Amino acid sequence: MSEIEVTLPDGSVLSVPEGSTVEDVAYEIGPGLGSDTVAGVVDGDLVDKATPVHDGADLVIVTDGSEEYLRVLRHSAAHVFAQALLRLHPDAKLTIGPSTDDGFYYDVTNVDLDREDLDDIEEEMADIVAEDYDIERFERSREEAFDVYEDNPYKQDILETEAADEDPVSFYRQAEFEDLCQGPHVESTGEIGAFKLLNISSAYWRGDEENDQLTRVYGTAFEEEGDLADFLEMREEAAERDHRKIGKEMDLFSIAKDTGPGLPLYHPNGKRILDELADYAKDLNLDAGYDPVETPHLFRTELWKKSGHYDNYVDDMFLLDVNDEEYGLKPMNCPGHATIFDQHAWSYRDLPVRYFEDGKVYRKEQRGELSGLSRVWSFTIDDGHLFVRPDQIEAEINLIIDNILTVFETFDLDADVALATRPEKSVGSDEIWEQAESQLRAVLDDGDIDYDVEEGDGAFYGPKIDFGFEDALGRKWDGPTVQLDFNMPERFDLTYTGEDNEEHRPVMIHRALYGSYERFFMVLVEHFKGKFPLWLAPEQVRILPVSDDNVEYAESVAAELGDFRVEVEDRDMTVGRKIRAAHDDRVPYMLIVGGNEESAGTVSVRDRKERESNDVELEAFRRHLEAERAEKRTEPDFVDEA
Repeated sequence: MSEIEVTLPDGSVLSVPEGSTVEDVAYEIGPGLGSDTVAGVVDGDLVDKATPVHDGADLVIVTDGSEEYLRVLRHSAAHVFAQALLRLHPDAKLTIGPSTDDGFYYDVTNVDLDREDLDDIEEEMADIVAEDYDIERFERSREEAFDVYEDNPYKQDILETEAADEDPVSFYRQAEFEDLCQGPHVESTGEIGAFKLLNISSAYWRGDEENDQLTRVYGTAFEEEGDLADFLEMREEAAERDHRKIGKEMDLFSIAKDTGPGLPLYHPNGKRILDELADYAKDLNLDAGYDPVETPHLFRTELWKKSGHYDNYVDDMFLLDVNDEEYGLKPMNCPGHATIFDQHAWSYRDLPVRYFEDGKVYRKEQRGELSGLSRVWSFTIDDGHLFVRPDQIEAEINLIIDNILTVFETFDLDADVALATRPEKSVGSDEIWEQAESQLRAVLDDGDIDYDVEEGDGAFYGPKIDFGFEDALGRKWDGPTVQLDFNMPERFDLTYTGEDNEEHRPVMIHRALYGSYERFFMVLVEHFKGKFPLWLAPEQVRILPVSDDNVEYAESVAAELGDFRVEVEDRDMTVGRKIRAAHDDRVPYMLIVGGNEESAGTVSVRDRKERESNDVELEAFRRHLEAERAEKRTEPDFVDEA
């Protein structure tokens, strides 16, 4: 029998007989590992342990101690949910039920469910887990599979798409329940130590709003009850931090149903925060030698065809006809910046040329995928595009990375860095992509920056360095990006005159410091729980007169602090209620002014951490505010008594 070779996580190469499965390879390594094998990861894909490996495969063996094990367990929990659902609602139809980062979901139809139903299903799931049914893989011919699902068009659709080339087809069975599935799964239902059904929502089949609307049930599962308890506590905290909830409480933004989906409206409080973010980014850009530009919201589609966006983004673009000409709202700002560069003649001495723009862009996401500010139709990118000589690439990217890390430090965020390589849908030659990817690797390696590699996650025109970050709850978010582009300068025939008096092609670098204002704004709302740093807070100081007799003095204090966002609380309330209201509104500082303060020309300071300082000189407090604002501190500092 001929041999094949597989590469293990430590880089070693193992020869095994051709036709070996993941489990066979595990037994080749050792009988203990073989018996513990639950699944495998082959070339990055999680697969059943019965999956054959191919020559040259990268293989990771998954056991109950592996990082991927939880995904396997949660997939099995989705099947337990489906089994319990059908026991209680036999007429329900199943569609798909994958694991997710937080648990699992199953999309179903032909059944109406509410929270009480979920409680009943949970009880049935507990019985199924207690019975510890074996979860067994078996196969059917395609013809048999279609017969099984003769009244389920969704499963038939899966057979005709994802499983189009399979015969026989993979199924999994536990007791009376069976499901069309690629797996992998744990050995038995009893391995699911703890689970919870979380909520119900609607979803469209295949995520397409033109398709049938389904009922989606979300759940989660863990090996231990303690892990589930920690998750539910974190989830409750996340609900308290939800930017949609806080946005309403603080009057930051809204997304009105009658104005269109995914089109946020920023109220004065939210706009003040956005303006501060924009001013900060503008200062960083100007200090780094960028020039501001502005481009319109739409162009003739000839521009998008020239840039390659039309072929790669047309399904996500808003298109309209104007006088028999087709226009498109811009999904990106880069073609406009390339056009500006093309309006001039450039020498090698002029480069790098750096443009920046807070550019509004539009992408037609499926309505079922829209969610608060995290995914919208209209958003603003703090875009920057650089046109550089090849010998300037490393220095410019290093400067960009320094600016991005400065932003992270300002907001007390930890960076996760990844190199995203060529996607399946892309433009440009293999040589161009290899050159671009190797240069980004060199920058990261030379800078001693830890990074992961995200295969196939680059932009269609070039590879990129992605920066993610964790918020206060440890959740990870996508953030800024740096993209190296050899393709757009070629497509736009951009040139500069070199030292040899010949025309040369510049390299284009795409970068953003925030990513998009909407996503970054959302993260900051939840990260700070609405308790914004002083420099960002829509209301920075609230003055609380003890009585009506002190309102005039309160107004004079507000005038003295006119460089800050200050409000006087003149409603007819007790001081205690005024303090509670300011605390609920997350105002960084409260100044309490009564007869004593008015006589002395001072203020009593209280911050939102409930620290107090009495008889503070107003000028001393102003200097304190100015220093805190200038240093962009993330938390208010204690104000010493004067």
